[in-house]
Amino acid sequence: MAGRKRKEVPGVLSLFEEELPPSVPPEQRKEYAQLSARLRHLSKKYYQEDAPEVSDDVYDQLYQHLLALETQFPDLRQQDSVSATVGADPLPPFAKIAHLSPLFSLDNAFSEEDIVAFLSRLQRFLTSKEGDAPLDIIVEPKIDGLSVSLRYEKGVLLSAATRGNGEQGEDITQNARTIPTIPPYVPALEALPLLEVRGEIFMPKQVFTALNAQRQKEGAPLFANTRNAAAGSLRQLNPAITAERSLQFFAYALSSSLPEVPTQEHLLERLKDWGFQVAAPTALCSSSSEVFAFYRHILSQREDLAYAIDGVVLKINAFTVQERLGFSSHAPRYAIAYKFPAERVVTRLRDIQIQVGRTGALTPVALLDPVVLNGARVTRASLHNEDEIARKGLSIGDQVIVQRAGDVIPQVIDVAVAAPERQPYLFPDYCPSCGALSIRFEGESLRRCPAGLSCPAQRLERLVHFVSRKALNIERLGRRSLRFLIATGRIVSPVDLFTLEQREAQNPLAQCAGWGEVSVQALFHSINLARTVPLDRFLFALGIESVGAATARLLAEHYGSFSAFREAGRDLLSLQEDLAILSGIGPKILADIHAFFTCVENNTLLDIFASHLQIVSLAERPTSLPFSGKVIVFTGTLEHMSRAEAKTLAERLGARVSDTVTRITDYLVIGKNPGSKQAQAQRLGVSILREESWKEIGENGRKDA
Repeated sequence: MAGRKRKEVPGVLSLFEEELPPSVPPEQRKEYAQLSARLRHLSKKYYQEDAPEVSDDVYDQLYQHLLALETQFPDLRQQDSVSATVGADPLPPFAKIAHLSPLFSLDNAFSEEDIVAFLSRLQRFLTSKEGDAPLDIIVEPKIDGLSVSLRYEKGVLLSAATRGNGEQGEDITQNARTIPTIPPYVPALEALPLLEVRGEIFMPKQVFTALNAQRQKEGAPLFANTRNAAAGSLRQLNPAITAERSLQFFAYALSSSLPEVPTQEHLLERLKDWGFQVAAPTALCSSSSEVFAFYRHILSQREDLAYAIDGVVLKINAFTVQERLGFSSHAPRYAIAYKFPAERVVTRLRDIQIQVGRTGALTPVALLDPVVLNGARVTRASLHNEDEIARKGLSIGDQVIVQRAGDVIPQVIDVAVAAPERQPYLFPDYCPSCGALSIRFEGESLRRCPAGLSCPAQRLERLVHFVSRKALNIERLGRRSLRFLIATGRIVSPVDLFTLEQREAQNPLAQCAGWGEVSVQALFHSINLARTVPLDRFLFALGIESVGAATARLLAEHYGSFSAFREAGRDLLSLQEDLAILSGIGPKILADIHAFFTCVENNTLLDIFASHLQIVSLAERPTSLPFSGKVIVFTGTLEHMSRAEAKTLAERLGARVSDTVTRITDYLVIGKNPGSKQAQAQRLGVSILREESWKEIGENGRKDA
């Protein structure tokens, strides 16, 4: 990559090696990759396994740091980023239920500054003829429980599902029926064919205390917190166990709006009329000062409440305004969770462990004497890099301050009490996985193992990515199985997966401990299924720097075939012209694609892949939305809606919004002082719409959609 000072290391296979572009410093690139991996792991433990490894505070801090990195370095964020996903996939033992509409999570705020910024964003987004009138915000307690969706058909409880991944969740219908505050029949909903009531299932504090006391007598593991206890109780295969746990339900939302319920305040009253419980207290605020006053009040009453809360939720009160604001890829723009403060503790630094990532980065992690932070047991913390260790003067045996901070895992802040006979920690100059001499490139703050696929740790991580769910989705190839196949020499690169069955007779896998004929044949079956792979999944599996799953899909839809994309990738100028209309495809992504397809080693392996895989082109994009396939450009000052709202509306109607007028632009929407884009559109024969005309078309299209 241009601008990157890096020595070439002979013999390193680079198909899946992530080159760090100059637009993002290597330390932040590494940090972001680790954050993403850690957050995905924590989400799985939290949502699927009901076994949180850290408290909500820790997760929130990690997530906020990831958002801060994306804000500082926009090139990091892809459409499949952690910040664009919700929850986790449903657990296998439970049937899946698709929600009537997506069940989103919330963005978080941790300070008064965050709330002021949130309210300012709302005002900017909504800037129009009504000016800067105060926004009515309703503030509700944030229950520390499990989000669920209850589906009613003509007033009768039909099903219940967890949040899951936001699109579909686990079927918990029978267990939900045992909760006394979930009405099995709501007469007021008889006239509605289908409606989902959203809310939170939780365990009251008193019940939680009694349950843990009983489990302690029985020698059973204790639940870490009320949320963990509620989730574990709800995900019982035997509903009788759920019934014994005295769970409760608070309602707070519907899957769709009702004409006779114009605001969130009205909805909460209506839910109570229908027989549901809602959380209290709540407050209707029209300024940040009122929000802060209520926040301080409920924080002071926190310990006296019968249920656990970890903050408050701010929502725009009027549903018409909520609709205008819409949603980002993972959260509503009209709401935010204002979380309670985190905490710090002191514990002993037992050791420092060096981890090796799939790019060869050596990352130090602190091993700590176990310490509890708000009910979560913490034994590990981030140390960033060797410079950070030296700056803090850390030594094994020190008593250190650990904070719930925005890093990969809880962060060591400083030394509280130095060890009696301390010795400075010396960062190893070799890879702990393969023993190779580590390299620290000029301008970088981290060390790397240069061994590439010959390093067991890097080889494993790259293969884990290749077989992952969003890539080739090869079942029965988890980390443990891949580690065994690597250690026994059966696999070196991803291509080896597709010759594994042919080589079976030479070194039978079925004769190895932990395997068997049935499991081996099931593995081969999964690999053979992956020989036919959709184009977007294959592009993601290649591990091209900056190309996440969503970007891979955009590219697959645009080019149609891998041969067309591969050919375009070799010519940077052609690539720039081809992809100018795609939102989110910036110069960095273009450069990374070009670098990938001009690498000799990559092209050699791609040729080998061609003999093993059938790469299937995607079907045409759906055209059900009013502006599907249309390319729209906005220019000038818009008066009736902000630029952000105009773009959001266009994308909601199926259009692609571009910043550049080209020959394939369908509409240029102009406001005041449109500038040179209007002249460019006229030269190219692009249809030009005044803002008033676009607003009318957009409103009609939104109704039709």
